[in-house]
Amino acid sequence: MRTKLPHIALALVLAQQLLMLGSWLWSAALPLSGVRSMLSEEGIRWFLGHFAESVASPVLVWLLLLAMAYGAVVRCRGPRDTASPHAALTENTYRASRARIIAAAFLVVYVGIVVLLTAVPHAVLLSASGLLWPSPFSASLVPLAAFGVLMAAILYGIVAGSFQSLADIYGALVYGLRQCAPLLPVYILLVQFLESLRFVLP
Repeated sequence: MRTKLPHIALALVLAQQLLMLGSWLWSAALPLSGVRSMLSEEGIRWFLGHFAESVASPVLVWLLLLAMAYGAVVRCRGPRDTASPHAALTENTYRASRARIIAAAFLVVYVGIVVLLTAVPHAVLLSASGLLWPSPFSASLVPLAAFGVLMAAILYGIVAGSFQSLADIYGALVYGLRQCAPLLPVYILLVQFLESLRFVLP
């Protein structure tokens, strides 16, 4: 997949350029069509003025949170590099078995708390009208899931012994972000193209 990301990024760059040129030609040929040109004064002001606002969407936050959760899950069973001071753990040890039980118990309690915050009447995470969707719960669904998985993986790593210091935990989160980093340019280009398409079309 990573070998395809540069080609996807290039395709998005070309699509963005075609959209800019096409919107200019279309608006010039059919001024009553409602299509807005990205090369006009309005289009240039919008593109430069709303770039950061377009990219800084909740999806970016979700991507980063899920990446950190992924890093914790991957690293909680021990580092895979043999140069590390503590080798990767097997899943057949007593500590690993106890770690799985504790992590599973945490997830059960965590899910129970989330259910209490959403299922009971007048729950905190319901909307003002008592709906589950849209509501604070639906808006925070991805962060809640990422946080639950993240904390369960950290607990597993601490009990199993693969996380022996705060630096190990922090390193696991950074590892997930490093693994996610190749997706960020594609994300930025894709979001900007979609927002540009929304601007151009009537």
